[in-house]
Amino acid sequence: MSEAPASLTIRTYASLTDIPATAWNACARPAAASPSCEDNPSLSHQFLAALEQSGTVSPGTGWAPHHLAVEQDKQVIAVAPAYIKSHSMGEYVFDHSWADAYERAGGRYYPKLQLAVPFTPIPGGRFLAKEGPHSAAAQDVLMASIAALVERSNLSSAHATFLSQAECQRASQHGFLQRQDQQFHWHNHEYLTFDDFLEALASRKRKAIRRERREALEPAITIERLTGSDITEAHWDAFFSFYMDTSARKWGRPYLNRLFFSLIGERMSDQILLVMARRDGRYIAGALNLIGSHALYGRNWGALEHHPFLHFELCYYQAIDFAIERGLARVEAGAQGEHKLARGYLPSPTYSAHYIANVGFRRAVAAYLERERSAVDDMIETLTELGPFRRGAAEIDS
Repeated sequence: MSEAPASLTIRTYASLTDIPATAWNACARPAAASPSCEDNPSLSHQFLAALEQSGTVSPGTGWAPHHLAVEQDKQVIAVAPAYIKSHSMGEYVFDHSWADAYERAGGRYYPKLQLAVPFTPIPGGRFLAKEGPHSAAAQDVLMASIAALVERSNLSSAHATFLSQAECQRASQHGFLQRQDQQFHWHNHEYLTFDDFLEALASRKRKAIRRERREALEPAITIERLTGSDITEAHWDAFFSFYMDTSARKWGRPYLNRLFFSLIGERMSDQILLVMARRDGRYIAGALNLIGSHALYGRNWGALEHHPFLHFELCYYQAIDFAIERGLARVEAGAQGEHKLARGYLPSPTYSAHYIANVGFRRAVAAYLERERSAVDDMIETLTELGPFRRGAAEIDS
């Protein structure tokens, strides 16, 4: 742990609009992105503010903004996107069983503190420090303040989800318990074309993907990839209809509203890839991605018509095509989905950190997490061995 200068102070903010976008982004978005310090658009002031200003994130939806900022001489040098939660929905790291056990034992699990990007299972920083001599100390101040905030506000716990491995390990020095899970990511081994990627696969898998791509478009379906000023409100109207239809059928409760999509389209269109499918002159399906400095992040998908393999084409294969064209290192296709394995997406570990106030409950959760981490490690190893790649065709990133 770094020793914090006496001049560092911490404040909380009930709205992201109270923190200037330039100050937030100076912490959340590195001036010179690199493989070890990437620019992740989901952490930007533009994306997070759009969630709040659209009303998607608010006390009324169970996400009360409670952002943390470390300041030095009244200048923001570190931030954390934080929310007081009255439920566990929209997080993608499930703690429902913890909440049930805690309340059956007579405790009150909600409200809790969540450090996250709402409705967005994209791994990245959660304790975001501006580059400088006190960045590590500022991170420590953020992490240390969590325990005090939990105790002071009578919260049961605090949860930093989808944070980086380095942050997770650092948070453990401040009393956070470490949790591990997995997602499926595609890695670009300097492929020049999609066919180059296919050549790295076993013959049977290669033929299956070619067949899926061919059959996905057989009902006279055409694909458009849109970014920047090419994305119009008409595209967002169409995409929102897909999102609402599919989310309502699959999850029962769509989280995002129409205004949110207009706001991100207005403020960060150059970091958005919209993949749209058209048939008989109208759009029938689409996939939304965020474009980072080193990765493409798959976010939402929806369709008004069912066509075999269209989901794979729009969400996975078009994403790979785009990443190869842009020279991006990987595609992160979101949470869950072992069906991604056969499409070249391999398991990658994800991390979260949890501060539990009650000592007895913290001990029980710690014992569970130790067993869970071992099981996740075993699962990642097994699934990687079952991947579609030819032996020795590519170095597998883990």
